[in-house]
Amino acid sequence: MASAQVPMTDVSLYGVAAEFENAESLLEAAQEARDAGYADMRAYSPYRVEGLAQILRQDTNYLPWIVFAGFLLGGFLGFTMQFVTDVTVYPMNIGGRPFNSWQAFMIITFESAILGAALFNLIGLFLRSNLPLPYHPIFNTPNIELASRNRFFLCVTVYDDKFDRTETTAFLQGLGALNVSEVQA
Repeated sequence: MASAQVPMTDVSLYGVAAEFENAESLLEAAQEARDAGYADMRAYSPYRVEGLAQILRQDTNYLPWIVFAGFLLGGFLGFTMQFVTDVTVYPMNIGGRPFNSWQAFMIITFESAILGAALFNLIGLFLRSNLPLPYHPIFNTPNIELASRNRFFLCVTVYDDKFDRTETTAFLQGLGALNVSEVQA
C-alpha cells in the first residue's frame, strides 16, 4: 500500500513577504498573486484596504451568528433562572398571581440576553483576531513594525500549494515591491 506524498517544506520558513509603499500597490499585487494561483496569503496594513478581503478570500464573518447565539443563550438562561427560582425552589403567593408569571420575567430575560450577546461578542472578537497572540512568525520580517504606520505587506506562506522558495521570491520581486524577504518561522 503506497502512502500519500507530503510536500517537503522548510520547517524554519514561514513564507516570503513583500513590502509595498501604498495600498493600491498592495491591492494590485494581491490580485496578481491570486491570478497567478497563490491561495494562502496574508496581508498586513495600517488600515483596512477596501477589496483586499475579497481578493484574499477572507470575507466570511461569523461574528453576527456568534453574537446571536449568545443573545439566545443569555435570554434562555435568564428566563430559566427566574422560572426555576420562582416556580420550583422558592414559590411565593403574592396577590394571588400564578407562580409562572412570565411577564414579570421579561426584564431580566432581556438584560441577560444582552449580557450574553456582549460576552459572546467579546469571545468572538478574540477568536477572530487570534488574540492573545504573543508571537507570530511574521514578526521576524524586516520592517514589519512599519505595517502599523505607513507600509503594506503581502506574505505568501509555505502552506500554499504553489509555494516554491525561489519562484515565489522572484514573483513577488516582479510585482514592484520595495523589499522582499524570507520570513523565518
